[in-house]
Amino acid sequence: MNQINPAKLRNSKWTAVKPINREKHFLVSDVEYDEDGVVVLCVLESVMSKKEYPIDWRELKSDKKWRQGWK
Repeated sequence: MNQINPAKLRNSKWTAVKPINREKHFLVSDVEYDEDGVVVLCVLESVMSKKEYPIDWRELKSDKKWRQGWK
């Protein structure tokens, strides 16, 4: 399980274990919080194509789907 601090999500780098649309490397480009500091939106941006994918930030904790950094 990947350790994630929601306050440090923005600009963090991630590698998909199984490529998404033939893309492996992603950057968290946008994170929105509610007034209590809870993450309500997390957007991954592909490094190669610049396509954006909204995801549930808790999915990044799964080491079966994601690895921290670009590997």
